[in-house]
Amino acid sequence: MISDILDEAELKMDAAVEYAKEEFSAIRTGRAHPAMFNKITADYYGAPTPLQQLATFTSPDPRSMVITPFDRSAIGAIEKAIQKSDLGLMPANDGKLIRLPIPPLTEERRKELVKIAHQYAESARVAVRHVRRDGMEHAKKAEKDGVISQDESRIQSERVQKMTDEKISRIDSMLVEKEAEIMQV
Repeated sequence: MISDILDEAELKMDAAVEYAKEEFSAIRTGRAHPAMFNKITADYYGAPTPLQQLATFTSPDPRSMVITPFDRSAIGAIEKAIQKSDLGLMPANDGKLIRLPIPPLTEERRKELVKIAHQYAESARVAVRHVRRDGMEHAKKAEKDGVISQDESRIQSERVQKMTDEKISRIDSMLVEKEAEIMQV
C-alpha cells in the first residue's frame, strides 16, 4: 500500500518535471532549434495540427531555420501559424520551403522570456507540491483508518517530502540553466 502511493506520487512528480522541461524547450533563446515550434499548430484541412507533423525542421546555422513541408499545400498554413505565434518571427516563403531568420533577442525580450521561464517553473513546483499534499493526506488517512501505524505514516510522509525536495531542486536547476541560456548574448 505504501509503495503504491509512493510510486504514484513519484510518477506524478516526474510528469510535473517533464512538463517544466517541455515548457523550457519551447522558449526561444536567440538560437534556432526545432523545439521552438512544439506548441504551434497550423490549420491543416480544418484540423489544428502540430507543425512537427507537417514539416521537417533544419537549422543551417544558429541564426536561421528552414522548414520543409511534407505537403506543399500546407506551406501557407504553416507560414500563417508562425506569424500568429508569440515567437516574433517573420517567415519567408519561396513556394517550396519556408526560411526563418532568427534575429538576436533584445535585452528587454530576454528579461520577458526569463519571467516566462520562472512562471513555468513555478507552475511545475505547484504541481509537485499538490502531489506531496495528496501523498501526505493518503498517509494520514491510512493511519486514521488503522491500515498503517503512526511510524509507517511518518516514514511515508518523510519519503514524500524527500521526493518533493528532489523534484523541486531538479526544476530549479533546469530553470537556472534556461535562464543562463536565455541571457547569454
